[in-house]
Amino acid sequence: MSQSLIRALGLLTQLANGPATLDELATNADVHKTTVMRLLHSLESEHFLVRNRAGEFQLGRKLFELSAKALEERDIRLAARPHLAAINQTTGHTIHLAQLEGAEVVYVDKYESHHPVRMYSRIGLTAALHSAAVAKVILADMPRQQQEQIAAGLDYVQMTENTLTSPEALLTELELVREQGWAHDKSEHESFVHCIAAPIRDASGRVVAAASISVPVVLLSYEDLLKLLPPLITATEAVSKDLGWVPPKGTLHE
Repeated sequence: MSQSLIRALGLLTQLANGPATLDELATNADVHKTTVMRLLHSLESEHFLVRNRAGEFQLGRKLFELSAKALEERDIRLAARPHLAAINQTTGHTIHLAQLEGAEVVYVDKYESHHPVRMYSRIGLTAALHSAAVAKVILADMPRQQQEQIAAGLDYVQMTENTLTSPEALLTELELVREQGWAHDKSEHESFVHCIAAPIRDASGRVVAAASISVPVVLLSYEDLLKLLPPLITATEAVSKDLGWVPPKGTLHE
């Protein structure tokens, strides 16, 4: 990859955190200010960047067009949309859809809560592999050896008193998730939020995504959150069927 392309992508990544001036962008660059300016002008001319009223650079419409097209091309996202929108409408709570991308689990769709208290999460963010329910669901379907490799390489940042803090704890949790067919985040990532997640499978039966219901603890107790598990599983099984999955007899939730 050319150095100019790498630097241009670096500028876009910086601007994803918010608008910035030429001087601010040049401060973090490893090249002369004139080189940064030339890259910014090129990106601006192609509408990847635009200047706001304050003269700062910010992300432009071309990026949003590409992002929208990339998301629309995801078959799982399209298949999941009616089912996840329906459960969002029924429960009123935040619904997430996540997929594995490389070594990360990424949120690819979100349906906002109908309640005043909203989740900070957004499309494109990654899920913590040792605490997020969607990540546990996806990891639980992997071969044991792959699970062990991933678990051994994680940085177990303890975000709450409930966060899993070791490979052994995570592997034990993944075994339970595989057996029961769903996962929870019992205030493991944020102390004021808990979550349940269920798998989405393709025609081969492999788990290719996960959907979750996330709720602030002030709105719903953990026991009441678990009452939403049957409709969540019904929704994820419906998505899986649309992707070609044929459930074993007696396993489909109606």
